[in-house]
Amino acid sequence: MNAPERFDVIVAGYGPTGATLAARLGQFGISTLVLEKDADVYPFPRAAHFDHEIMRVWQRLGIAEAILPETRPIGAYEFRNAKGEVLMRFGEQAETVSGWRSSYMFHQPALEYLLRAAVARLSSVQVRLETALDGIVRRDADCVAVRYRGAAGEGVAEARFLIACDGAASPVRKALGIGQFDYAFDEPWLVIDTIAEAGGDALPQIGLQHCNPARPTTFMPMSPGRYRWEFMIRPDERPEAMLDEARIVGLLAPWSEKTQLRVDRKAVYRFHGLVAKEWRAGPVLLAGDAAHQMPPFMGQGLCSGVRDAENLAWKLAAVLRGEAGDALLDTYQVEREPHVRAIIEGAIFMGRVVCTLDPEAAAARDAQMLAARSEAEAAAIPPLPALKGGAFLDTPLAGTLAPQSRPDAQGVWGDAAWGPGFVFVGDAAAAKSVVWPVPVRVVDAASDPSAAPMQAALAAAGASGALVRPDRTIFGTGEAGALALALTAALRGG
Repeated sequence: MNAPERFDVIVAGYGPTGATLAARLGQFGISTLVLEKDADVYPFPRAAHFDHEIMRVWQRLGIAEAILPETRPIGAYEFRNAKGEVLMRFGEQAETVSGWRSSYMFHQPALEYLLRAAVARLSSVQVRLETALDGIVRRDADCVAVRYRGAAGEGVAEARFLIACDGAASPVRKALGIGQFDYAFDEPWLVIDTIAEAGGDALPQIGLQHCNPARPTTFMPMSPGRYRWEFMIRPDERPEAMLDEARIVGLLAPWSEKTQLRVDRKAVYRFHGLVAKEWRAGPVLLAGDAAHQMPPFMGQGLCSGVRDAENLAWKLAAVLRGEAGDALLDTYQVEREPHVRAIIEGAIFMGRVVCTLDPEAAAARDAQMLAARSEAEAAAIPPLPALKGGAFLDTPLAGTLAPQSRPDAQGVWGDAAWGPGFVFVGDAAAAKSVVWPVPVRVVDAASDPSAAPMQAALAAAGASGALVRPDRTIFGTGEAGALALALTAALRGG
């Protein structure tokens, strides 16, 4: 057998998490091999929603504008009881720190092709389709070697790191013997994706959760012309029987009186809440569904995988460049797991509201929620929690997204103006005299237009300056000298 090929990073799996990670690593110039067992993008949609933070990541990949035609902003999300009364309503955020709309529904295959096109433009990334990772043959503190097999043959590749983005069933996670924490939320649902061939405007244009004990149902407008229904399968029903064409026609009948629908996909899914107990085993790390799975009621499954990729990419690059110690990667799970768990627990709470089958319990739920509902017309979905611990300071704004300025007269977004690395926003003269442990772009808060949103946030927090990480979360706030010292310690894993 030929000598092993050598890369900095091997990414197993080429779904949205793996593709985003590969693209971000490529932007950092990291030598990357992607292994994907399938020949092409899965042709049907699975994920349905992403938010402004994720669009901002894809903006940094240069594909945000191309994604927009495949999306539909979602203006409201309502939970209704069997009578149609609104139990809970979330409206769209008026503004977001990213500058994009707060929520988008989308068509996943179209998105994945755009992500793969972004990867194809990066010379440091190799992608091998129809090539499966066939086992880990070596795993040391500073090297991992894998065997692969595929249409073009078999071989061995070595890398400093292996990132398993290989899905919920994750062969890599199983090979490492990593267990999962189970939230014991296991609900079977029938998912039907449709294309409206006529009369689509007659359907609701907002997201709906019908909390009807006779048949809990989710309805979502997807990308333009596409709609999704999810029907809870009752304990007395056989999941496979729900796929019968006549049964599907009957379930859709109340919705399709004025709309001509073509079923694009039908599938039975079990909604889970699972978290891997370890996200790192030496040079191997888990990301996306390999690390966590969540019920869909908050629409954060794909978003969480992309956040994993963004969190990992700059840290891997820093370690591989010698800018940081290997211990920096231990902050990955420290930062991401509490965030993921908060989302899972919120989604399970929403799921239990929706999935009530007992009519008396549903009536009590309705009475309680109607009594508690605010008189306000709508409330924005609460922001996700800030990241804590890991590579952050305990200061105001730390762990939150840095506000991004909207495009200037030349169409340049704030993130593009700041560049790909660390950014200090504050007193430029003082910051330029500081010895930073890594390259840091200094942006004057008082005079640089790209800093205006950040300056407003600093003023509100009573802070003099902020250091922003490459993933655009705020490392900490304060004086430049103190931030430089803290960053040095954080990069060393201290």
